[in-house]
Amino acid sequence: MATQTHSASEQGVSSPSSTSINSSASSSLPLWPGAWAIFAKEVRAELRTRELLVTTAVFALTVVFMFSFSFDPTSEESRRFGPGLLWIAFLFAGTLMLEPAFLREQANDTLAALRLAPISPYAILLGKTLANLLFLAIAEALLVPVFAVFYNVGITAVLPGLVLVCLLGTLGIVVPGTIFSALTAQARMRELLLPLLLLPILTPILIAATEATAALLSDPPEWPSMALKLLAGADIIFLTVAYFLFESLLEE
Repeated sequence: MATQTHSASEQGVSSPSSTSINSSASSSLPLWPGAWAIFAKEVRAELRTRELLVTTAVFALTVVFMFSFSFDPTSEESRRFGPGLLWIAFLFAGTLMLEPAFLREQANDTLAALRLAPISPYAILLGKTLANLLFLAIAEALLVPVFAVFYNVGITAVLPGLVLVCLLGTLGIVVPGTIFSALTAQARMRELLLPLLLLPILTPILIAATEATAALLSDPPEWPSMALKLLAGADIIFLTVAYFLFESLLEE
């Protein structure tokens, strides 16, 4: 009788621990399926309304038009000043696009559901980052040809290098922008707070991306190896910081 009681008590003690181990093991899903689910959700939500893409594209195109008509630059001046104006337009478009990244979750009270979902917090970060990267890349793909036409700059010969610069620079905008969007989602003045937080962080990205674009558009074109290394290094730093900070940020 004592033996049966002792074995029953052992089973009672070991059962909760084994249950918790099994539940924790079952809750640890792979990173990429969870990130793909978040990414697909963001894309579907944007395709239903198209508000974010249309608003950002119109805003960026307006900025390029205003600069073109205000300065009326020559071909040489376009190669000197055009890259800076282009990345200013990218920055404005990115700030406008990144602001509602977590605002939709906050408004619909679904952020708590994402926390309870059986996915890694890094899957949420990765899915949101990929969606923002896609949206901003689409806006840039619309903006770059218009910039080339209005500023009389040839981009066909340097298109692969320009795509690489835009990819590295856009990633450097999107990663900290996604983090700060999650940080300011509950703030009262988030429309002003997000640009104020982003501008000091993105200054090295904008300088390196502008120099790389100017080197590619110069006559003759130059390969911006140092600027590309700076962009890649900044992207690695931003991704590392996001990896270590996002989980605690999401819990708060």
